[in-house]
Amino acid sequence: MSLSYVLMTSARNESKYIEGTLKSVVSQEILPQKWVVISDGSTDGTDEIIQKYANQYSFIQYVRAEPNLERNFASKVFALQIALNIFKNESYDIIGNLDADITFKSNYFVEVLKRFENDPQLGVAGGVAYEEHGGKVVPLEYSFDMNVLGANQNFRKICWEQIGGYRALLRGGEDALADLMARMYEWKVRSFPELQLMHHRPMGVGEGRLLKAKYGLGRLDYSFGYHPLYEIAKCISRLKEPPFITGSMARLLGYSIAALKRESLAIPKEAAMFLRKEQLQRLKIVSNNKS
Repeated sequence: MSLSYVLMTSARNESKYIEGTLKSVVSQEILPQKWVVISDGSTDGTDEIIQKYANQYSFIQYVRAEPNLERNFASKVFALQIALNIFKNESYDIIGNLDADITFKSNYFVEVLKRFENDPQLGVAGGVAYEEHGGKVVPLEYSFDMNVLGANQNFRKICWEQIGGYRALLRGGEDALADLMARMYEWKVRSFPELQLMHHRPMGVGEGRLLKAKYGLGRLDYSFGYHPLYEIAKCISRLKEPPFITGSMARLLGYSIAALKRESLAIPKEAAMFLRKEQLQRLKIVSNNKS
């Protein structure tokens, strides 16, 4: 394997899960050239766990970041900027963002690198994440040919530099924007179902928090400029995701309220226009296939 890779992780109070992620990485058949793990103001023992592994493995660099008193979704991007500054002195081909609550097999990154090596037009790649709901392990649903889940999003270096990396967004969605910008620059963006990740902390805990999270995703969709017809189709297609039916209703409600308030775009206007064009094309394809 001729390609090399580096990883970056922002962790805040992940003591329950981060050791599983650490074990997954150190057991990889091909280790990262460097892995910068930032504790973003953790108070639960996360730092001690990271430090233990950093003492044992030279490729792991532990960094303690001061807590962000105005914490929001953008704080993750600010924390990862620390890793990016460290990587300026590194030579590598692939850069990956890795959340602190996922696990995967020992050949995972070997397989990711193979896909980059086999396709020079592949700009963003990763596996498909699974979560446990109601005693069942189910895959997270998203467009495998358009998106790579932020839990592990890997970029060809030239693609990463071309899109300007992650952008700090108050409502989150930096991973979705990175996918979108890569597609704008005509890079392939692919999630590979055969490469499986286990996401150990599902979004929210309990139906109430899940509904709140879905509502927030609806507002996020609007801030990206989603076409209303596509938003409706998306919510219908996800009726079977937990919490069943009500989750889609909460997402559509969030979108609708944001539309009524005429909330501003969170991404560049040209990116929103590109996204709407994509969405209308996909709706047309689905309509033609049904007719």
